Amino acid sequence: MQQAQRVPAGFRPVEDGRIREVVGLGLDDLVPGLAIEHRPARTVTETEHVQVLALMGNEAPIHSDTEYCRRTGHPCVLVCGMLTLNIVLGMTVRTTSGMTSGNLALDEVRWKTPVHVGDTLSARSTVLAARRSSSRLDQGIVTCRVEGFNQHGEVVVTGTRTFFVPADPAAHRDATGY
Repeated sequence: MQQAQRVPAGFRPVEDGRIREVVGLGLDDLVPGLAIEHRPARTVTETEHVQVLALMGNEAPIHSDTEYCRRTGHPCVLVCGMLTLNIVLGMTVRTTSGMTSGNLALDEVRWKTPVHVGDTLSARSTVLAARRSSSRLDQGIVTCRVEGFNQHGEVVVTGTRTFFVPADPAAHRDATGY
């Protein structure tokens, strides 16, 4: 007789002896007021910083010239705000929108505190609104306030993000293999 398999939180059974990580929450899971702390945190590296500047063609000396930074009151170069935003938003995807079919909006983005190479960032999402889509009946529309923090707990970036999530996550997972 086979023993019932214990399935840890955050996983689902896919067949005997095998489980799969759960990616993304569904509409009913994302209730207004829910605050989600995203982990693991991420330390910004010099490599990421330089690569993003090159990819974007960003030649602003505040991001690349140490002497310029010192002469303008900064002890070192500042990490490009778009890299900061992307790291923070990226941390939120696995939980909030891991099964999204699309982003709808990114609003009210504000950079609050400078970020430097070597800073460690974490993120928090707070669900502001969640409803079924009137045009895509199998989808919900969720709006979250996203905040990024440095290792000192200071807010470095904030914004509001709106995206689709499956209204029936179990059916979506079965259909997509997630």
